[in-house]
Amino acid sequence: MAAPQSRPRRGELILLCALLGTLWETGTGQIRYSVPEETDKGSFVGNVSKDLGLDPRELAKHGVRIVSRGRTQLFALNPRSGSLVTAGRIDREELCAQSPRCLININILVEDKGKLFGIEIEIIDINDNNPKFQVEDLEVKINEIAVPGARYPLPEAVDPDVGVNSLQSYQLNPNHHFSLDVQTGDNGVINPELVLQRALDREEEAAHHLVLTASDGGEPRRSSTVRIHVTVLDTNDNAPVFAQPIYRVKVLENVPPGTRLLTVTASDPDEGINGKVAYKFRKINEKQTPLFQLNENTGEISIAKSLDYEECSFYEMEIQAEDVGALLGRTKLFISVEDVNDNRPEVIITSLFSPVLENSLPGTVIAFLSVHDQDSGKNGQVVCYTRDNLPFKLEESIDNYYRLVTRKYLDRENVSIYNITVMASDLGTPPLSTETHIALHVADINDNPPTFPRASYSAYILENNLRGASIFSLTAHDPDSQENAQVTYSVTEDTLQGAPLSSYISINSDTGVLYALQSFDYEQIRDLQLLVTASDSGDPPLSSNVSLNLFVLDQNDNAPEILYPALPTDGSTGVELAPRSAEPDYLVTKVVAVDRDSGQNAWLSYRLLKASEPGLFAVGLHTGEVRTARALLDRDALKQSLVVVVQDHGQPPLSATVTLTVAVADSIPEVLTELGSLKPSVDPNDSSLTLYLVVAVAAVSCVFLAFVVVLLGLRLRRWHKSRLLQGSSGRLVGVPASHFVGVEEVQAFLQTYSHEVSLTADSRKSHLIFPQPNYADTLISQESCEKNDSLLTSVDFHECKNEADRGQVSLVLCLLLISR
Repeated sequence: MAAPQSRPRRGELILLCALLGTLWETGTGQIRYSVPEETDKGSFVGNVSKDLGLDPRELAKHGVRIVSRGRTQLFALNPRSGSLVTAGRIDREELCAQSPRCLININILVEDKGKLFGIEIEIIDINDNNPKFQVEDLEVKINEIAVPGARYPLPEAVDPDVGVNSLQSYQLNPNHHFSLDVQTGDNGVINPELVLQRALDREEEAAHHLVLTASDGGEPRRSSTVRIHVTVLDTNDNAPVFAQPIYRVKVLENVPPGTRLLTVTASDPDEGINGKVAYKFRKINEKQTPLFQLNENTGEISIAKSLDYEECSFYEMEIQAEDVGALLGRTKLFISVEDVNDNRPEVIITSLFSPVLENSLPGTVIAFLSVHDQDSGKNGQVVCYTRDNLPFKLEESIDNYYRLVTRKYLDRENVSIYNITVMASDLGTPPLSTETHIALHVADINDNPPTFPRASYSAYILENNLRGASIFSLTAHDPDSQENAQVTYSVTEDTLQGAPLSSYISINSDTGVLYALQSFDYEQIRDLQLLVTASDSGDPPLSSNVSLNLFVLDQNDNAPEILYPALPTDGSTGVELAPRSAEPDYLVTKVVAVDRDSGQNAWLSYRLLKASEPGLFAVGLHTGEVRTARALLDRDALKQSLVVVVQDHGQPPLSATVTLTVAVADSIPEVLTELGSLKPSVDPNDSSLTLYLVVAVAAVSCVFLAFVVVLLGLRLRRWHKSRLLQGSSGRLVGVPASHFVGVEEVQAFLQTYSHEVSLTADSRKSHLIFPQPNYADTLISQESCEKNDSLLTSVDFHECKNEADRGQVSLVLCLLLISR
């Protein structure tokens, strides 16, 4: 992390980089910039719009943007100035560790041109890290017999900065027994060593305390310290010695944890406890510590955690062997991690131009793809391709980028969406591959006119149609989409019988339904020829035409017209002559009629509807000829009246009638004599027949009404009678006949008949006794009536099946009751 005191100089570095960082490398098409690390967000890096030759205000219009692979966006484009600026904090050590140069590659995509431009940005190091020791306190054990000049390695400090900002020197605090010697290795690493200057005496001083300081060369200078505690031990004259000064081992990255790498061995010629050696790692960084495990007793080194070639492919460390006398032996261990094809290629869709117009030229860029494989060597070499049956191909661009372009023209009407599969395969053994699917929509252009299923149409409509009636429906299909497929219909303007066609026919512009604006008359217009146009809503619009023949169908709307005989215009009556000597089948005249309809509606038939002398004349069914059916007789009247009906065969049939007057005479003078009497009059037979029918209907109605009234009266009277009989049944049983004497209104009736009435409480069983008549002026006694049983008649009211009988009985009973 940067120290506060480094901020004042940061502005100067930014200015310096802005002045010197922008370069265009001729012939390579790559732009180079540089920027210090730890700059603020939005710091200027380079003028991209100028280097690309674009107006800063048109960057968005051209679709200029940054594309990068598998990394957080470190840079951004300023849309106002067209400059490349930092998108956030940039830490060089995090990006590039201790590489001498830290180069970041990004790509600028200009979408409308379909081009990629590579930009290389160097991250300039600043002194933002202190040198750091792995431990803060270090214990060093030295035997008291050690001779001056003996060397003891000290821990190294690590500074992640590079160049002058990295570790430059060590200093040891002043003392009487030790000095510091610094050795620079082949790799440029500075190794501090503690050198014994004077012999040690444990009895005089058993421990010494030293301070080691590590400093870098940055501005301002940064440093860190470690405290060293030197312990003086008793005599141990032999130090451990490793079998090899350097151990080298190779290991595959996919070996499982716990796998043994190798065993280091160190020997100590001392005997007993002084010859026992302990192993431990001396120089190993924090990232390596959890990956490896060292058995301090046996020197066996094994894998503690899974290795990853992509993270680190080489490890360097020192192993120290120490006996109990604190004598040390050292060796170096180099571990090379070998790559295994364990990573599939990665395909990233950097940019997709969907939808694409179907009329795009071959070679039009559809998408930019970034292909990457984290493996190395052949395992990291990727081959990218698509299927051959699609109209697309991949073209390799810069920095493992591919362009997906069209191979030929597209047709949306055949395929509106393509599912493109991009396959990336590495060259490892076995090869690993990845499939990426791209859904590409094809945008429509107005390249298809509406089409009708047929070249011409025929439609039919009955005459006398209603105004606004639907005639026919036309439908055109346009294989385009959206507004390019929206079809409108129209009828080409024309004239018909001097009037515009639009006054007869209209069409719904949206549905294509034809409507009649007038009621057609078959006798005036029998067919119409229309030209219907279907147009889409594209730009420019496309259209097509179709012809429509509209036929008007006849209806039976005209009755037959009598042409002959024609009615005279002077008010006289036309007369046809038939001589009395005419034989049967003699042609008297012919009725001629026409019908303005057509087809069966105009087929006419003739028949004789009425004649004053039936059977005398006959009419031809199809010819209309009036002929004699028999020979004429002297009794045949001079004037014969015929009514002929002419009827067509339509549905419903229509007819017309004509009245013929035929004069039967042998000579012209005879005919002329009788012409004055040939006046139209009403037939008396017809009048009498009508009168008879009216009188008969009236009589039947009156009789029926009278019957209903009488029947209703009888019903009411019977009901009233039953009520009276029930109330006086006790007093009327066995009434003598003499009680009826003295009523004047029935005196004559009583002179003729004597009656005895026997009434019971049950009116259904009352009796009337009709004895033999006598001609005395007085009634016979009751005894004499009872004696003459043969003359008695018993009437059961319920045995009177006829309503008339019941009425007579009821009348007689009423008279008897009145007489009382």
